[in-house]
Amino acid sequence: MLESLKSSWFAQPRADILAGTVVALALIPEAIAFSIIAGVAPAVGLYASFCIAVVTAIAGGRPAMISAATGAMALVVVPLVRDHGLPYLLAATLLTGVIQIAFGYLRLARYMRFVPRAVMTGFVNSLAILIFMAQLPQVVGQDWVTFAMIGAGLVIIYGLPRLTKAIPSPMVAIVVLTSLCWTFGWQVRTVGDLGALPDGLPALALPQVPLTLETLAIIAPYSFALALVGLIESLLTAKIVDEATDTTSDKHREARGQGIGNIVAGFFGGMAGCAMIGQSVINVKSGGRGRLSTLVAGVFLLILVVGLGDLVARIPMPALVAVMVMVSLSTFDWGSIPRLFIMPKSEAIVLLATVAVVITTHDLSKGVVVGVLLSALFFARVVGKLVVVERVTDPEAGLCTYRVEGQLFFVSVEDFLDPIRIDAEYPRVVIDLRDAHIWDDSAVGAVDRVVLRLRDLGVEVELEGLNEASATLVKRLGVHHDPAATLASH
Repeated sequence: MLESLKSSWFAQPRADILAGTVVALALIPEAIAFSIIAGVAPAVGLYASFCIAVVTAIAGGRPAMISAATGAMALVVVPLVRDHGLPYLLAATLLTGVIQIAFGYLRLARYMRFVPRAVMTGFVNSLAILIFMAQLPQVVGQDWVTFAMIGAGLVIIYGLPRLTKAIPSPMVAIVVLTSLCWTFGWQVRTVGDLGALPDGLPALALPQVPLTLETLAIIAPYSFALALVGLIESLLTAKIVDEATDTTSDKHREARGQGIGNIVAGFFGGMAGCAMIGQSVINVKSGGRGRLSTLVAGVFLLILVVGLGDLVARIPMPALVAVMVMVSLSTFDWGSIPRLFIMPKSEAIVLLATVAVVITTHDLSKGVVVGVLLSALFFARVVGKLVVVERVTDPEAGLCTYRVEGQLFFVSVEDFLDPIRIDAEYPRVVIDLRDAHIWDDSAVGAVDRVVLRLRDLGVEVELEGLNEASATLVKRLGVHHDPAATLASH
């Protein structure tokens, strides 16, 4: 127990503390921007980021992953805030947490294995593009000083690790550029230009909404959407961090941890949030590996905002833009570009469709859903074509045998039916299914159709070789084994 606690919290405290400090600086402009998207005060996003980061550091299943207020969650609640106000957003956040905890205990995270690699790559690439696009408002229309500072920041970020990795290069870039800006009085946009920072600690309070079924009817659709979006992003991000650190994590515990984090955020005046791939990448790239890095990110964020708000407000945005550009460049899977020309066309289409939907809608969950659905359709199409029907005749015995090989389900039904002749040329027909498997009612219906039509012509029909699962399904759903059955009855 103590050894596990040490390995997850204090295996490398210095690296985790430094990484968490860098992440805290990067969280501030993001949380403020997402609050503005949702239509609430910056404090709502900042308090949420603090609460969720601290709680998931303790209760989450993926060490070193950063969770906070996110853009995808903010987009979901825009209509709710516009039509009903902040109290209903806080109530929806509480219900979101309850739903996510239920999902965690129901172990629904196991279904993440159905997300194909092409969708994962599309998710990562589209997020990298969104992160880059989010920086454009900070540079468009600005003078040469802004661009020079961003360039200098990138030089520090990518150049310093060649000399030393003792201190995270993003932190050095922020400190150096901020010092230069203050020393020479350069007029550039600052964190304070994004919105007023809160000057007090978050307070525990219940959302001021009526405890009625009408309130539940208002917030429930948003809460379910938030729960699904949050879990999709969090579990995909956890999978990405798993690969980046060559470790494993408890996805079911992560789902529960996300739910607890959102409940705490709702009670302390924060909006719903989830894992952030951008900040998680910053954390990992800066050396963060343990839970301490996530805890430090949340705690230091609150210290910066409440205790050092005046100084934080003066941090130049070009310094943070340089860090986020590094994140977008590091997040993007550059190897996926040449792979597009050699991977199967179906996978390339899935990848591009995922990216296109996310970029168009600015909603990562929609891109993932579209990608998974397309993958399922392509898979069904491929499997459906794997049904082979061989016709073997024995005129002397008056026997015709159809040997079926493959998976029989709604997609492959036509490939099963087309080769089978419905005539009375042979008085006896055998359908050999020993190398086939029947999956659904469509397949059972196809078998019924063949058997009943041939019987109507006076042909004796037998099914051979059904495996146990297929035989059970045919017995339950089929009608051809009923002597009174006719073609019209099915």
